[in-house]
Amino acid sequence: MTTFNSLTIFFFLCILISIPSSQCRTFQINDESLIERTCKKTPYFNVCIESLKSSPGSSSATLRGLALIMVDVTKAKANEALNIIHVLESAAGTEAKKGLESCASKYNTILVVDLPNAIKALKIGDGKSAEKLGNNAAKEATNCETEFNGTLTSYNNAVHDVAAVAAAIARQLYTN
Repeated sequence: MTTFNSLTIFFFLCILISIPSSQCRTFQINDESLIERTCKKTPYFNVCIESLKSSPGSSSATLRGLALIMVDVTKAKANEALNIIHVLESAAGTEAKKGLESCASKYNTILVVDLPNAIKALKIGDGKSAEKLGNNAAKEATNCETEFNGTLTSYNNAVHDVAAVAAAIARQLYTN
């Protein structure tokens, strides 16, 4: 009788231990497929995948959560660009300073108007407004590149691309 009880308990424990790990694997696969499906509907698939998979919380995020993560990625890239602009301004001549000041103004708009309002829109479920604001941020980066070509190209392109991805994810909130 004791052997039977020991074996029963042993098998029961084995089953209990194996259930959570199999559910976790299935859960992770489903979450990764949400990221994949979402990123396929954006203009920059690789940027989307790299940004989301490297961001904490993305594997368990909803579509709205993925949009919020991309807005945060855009914010980080825009802050990085603005910091470089300020460094360049301190060493620039008069003509270059004008272009850099214009770019700084565009990045301030991204950081103070577009992205905070996109976050607010996403939090209330307004995907259309969030999409528009993401596209505005992408345009501001492009306008900076047009006005001050060359030195900031990699930063402007990075901000443009992540903002466009954020906008595309926000669009999915009301088109899916």
